[in-house]
Parts: sequence; C-alpha cells; structure tokens
Amino acid sequence: MRREGAQAGDRSPAAEPYGGAVTAVAARPPVRGAAIGLLGQTLAVLERQLALYRRVWRGSAFSSLILPVLFLLSMGIGVGGYVGELEGVPYLQWIVPGLLSMSAFEIALVESTYPVMSDFKWTRAYHAIAVTPVGVAGILQGWLLYLILRVVFAVAVFLVVAAAFGGLVSAWAVVTPLVCLVLTVAVASPVTALAAAVDNDSYFALLFRFAMVPSSLFAGVFFPVERLPAAAQAAARATPLWHAVELNRAATLGIPPAWPVAAHLAYLAVWGVAGCLLAAVVFRRRLYG
Repeated sequence: MRREGAQAGDRSPAAEPYGGAVTAVAARPPVRGAAIGLLGQTLAVLERQLALYRRVWRGSAFSSLILPVLFLLSMGIGVGGYVGELEGVPYLQWIVPGLLSMSAFEIALVESTYPVMSDFKWTRAYHAIAVTPVGVAGILQGWLLYLILRVVFAVAVFLVVAAAFGGLVSAWAVVTPLVCLVLTVAVASPVTALAAAVDNDSYFALLFRFAMVPSSLFAGVFFPVERLPAAAQAAARATPLWHAVELNRAATLGIPPAWPVAAHLAYLAVWGVAGCLLAAVVFRRRLYG
C-alpha cells in the first residue's frame, strides 16, 4: 500500500512499503550550506540568538552592564582614594582597562557554558538547526558574532561611564572594543568547545573556580603582575585576559604595552583559531557523528 498521493514509481524513502504499511524514513539531511551561503547561515543563527536575548536581556543587564560600573566606582574611586597613584598614574585611570577587559572576559566565558550545553542537552536546539541548511560553520560564526555584539555593547557603555569620571587618558581608547572583540573569540571558542563536549555542568564550576576567578584576580586587572612570584607571573601571562589588559591599558593610557602589539594579538589569535577548530570538531561529532 502506498502513501496517499504518492505517484506511481515514487521510490522516495517515505513511500517505501513495508509489511503492507508505509514506513516514514527520514531522508539524509541536505548538504550543509547547499541552500544558503555561509553569510546567510551566520545571520540566521545571529537572528535567532538576538530574538532569544530580547526576551531575557533584563537578567543579564546587572552582570554585563551595571556590575562593571559598580566595580569602577568602588575600586577606581573608593579604593583609588587610598591607593593614590600606581605606576605614575591615578589608580582610577590604571584600573579602567583592567575592569574593561575583565568584563569582556567574563561575559565571553560565562555565556559560552550553560547556553551551549542547554542547546545540546536540554532544548536540543542545535539538533533542530542541524536538519536545516545551516551547517557547523554557520552555527559557530553566528554564535560568536552574537557574543561579540554583547561584549562590544557592554564595553561601549563602560567606556562612556569611565570617560565621564575621567578614567580615559588617550584617544586610543577607541580601539579597546576591537581588543575586547579579539578577546571574546579567544575565550568563547574553546569554552564553547568544552560546553559542547561535556554532559555534566559540574565542569563549569571547576572552570569558574580555577580559570575565571584566578584570571580575574591575578592577570593584571587590579595590580601589576610583576608583584607576583615568578611562577605566578608566568601563569598570569599565559591567560588571554592578561594580553587584553595590557593592550587596553596601553590604549587608554597612551603607553607602550609589555609585549609588541603584534605579539599580544598573535597570542590571542592562537587561542581563537585553536578554539574554533576544536569547537567545529566537537559540534560535528555531536550533531552528525
């Protein structure tokens, strides 16, 4: 017996008879990207993320926008009144690029954990996307572009507040959103790969405790890493956050960074490229493997 409306000679999987009944067999998904180009895939995923964020943005407004400003007021002005100057500049001006970088770092890291695991394990949204012409590259690029927009907006708000309190010295401060963009990719891509690979969210507690918190405290945000023991200095300089802090501090204060600018950017690029490649492998295995 054939499916109603099936034409004679129809040999599609949905029309195959089996024991007198029609067996609905899902056809193999189309070749990824065959229907729309990579740009279209990326924008489709970005549109989905922005539509979701429009419903929940209030929940992240405090941590993304208000909390960094409170840090600026309490640490830069409050503690800065006792510290005075650090490395020849007022503590407020010295700490602004660190807080700026830390805000971008924490948004990129935190937002790449539970949301990614949720779309694999609980909502299975990525599996739904995978049966459309959107492929792994489109998913990852759309996701990273969404995080970049989140970070750049938060950084722009922070810069306006910092400028109002006299926390910016050099006109080069306008390049700090670009530095935070590179930092976002360097952090979010490997964390996204981790979140896609694990099925237990206890890994995230370890990530927050042993990666995010130590980096935020000891990567040059609140005090120079040169005041740490030699081994701790090496560990701090191995974090992407330290490189972003150095670049942003050089931009906001108009001073040369610890390393050449190209070296800092190259180090962040290595993290970003390696993370994207790893995330692509994990996504492909979870979705199609």
